[in-house]
Amino acid sequence: MKVLVACEFSGVVREAFRKQGHDAWSCDLYPTKIPGNHIQDDVLKHLDDGWDLMVAHPPCTYLANSGSRWLYKYPERWKQLENGANFFKKLLNANIPKIAIENPIPHKYAVNLIGRKYDQLIQPYQFGEKESKPTCFWLKNLPKLVPTKIMEPEWIIHNGKKWSPKAFLYFTESNHKLRMRERSRTFKGIAEAMAEQWGNPKQITF
Repeated sequence: MKVLVACEFSGVVREAFRKQGHDAWSCDLYPTKIPGNHIQDDVLKHLDDGWDLMVAHPPCTYLANSGSRWLYKYPERWKQLENGANFFKKLLNANIPKIAIENPIPHKYAVNLIGRKYDQLIQPYQFGEKESKPTCFWLKNLPKLVPTKIMEPEWIIHNGKKWSPKAFLYFTESNHKLRMRERSRTFKGIAEAMAEQWGNPKQITF
């Protein structure tokens, strides 16, 4: 299959699909971290390039429930929320046969603007990772991911608050932009499950 991994600079999902034999390409405004098939450009310019499957990771800054408290503190974020939701919908409504859109749990305003709730919520610790990070999928003509290896998540206690190791690492990172980009990386176990389950037509059942 010809696979587009939208809004990915890490190359993790792209390479998982390539290992399964697919013609996979990542597309992002940033250069790829892993050398390979990468389009450094606005992904909206490439949605009609004959893809069979798209896995997209649109920016979640203004859509995620974790940031909803800032909407009333910074009113300008409402317009940014609207822009983010419109971009999300363009990906979700793209003329591509199979689509999966990945994002954190959205707040109610984002759900209203997007037009529907997510189809599935997963955790990295269901896919061989010792991390907790709720991840949602909006799906089109794709089944829900089936967990591959259940792990016991690890935790770090800091100032009375419980953090997953990777979340704590990025929380303590002083470079805000780097922290946000690194936190958006797809876990390897989830990427491999996507490629194995969504990349194999025999596995696609509803």
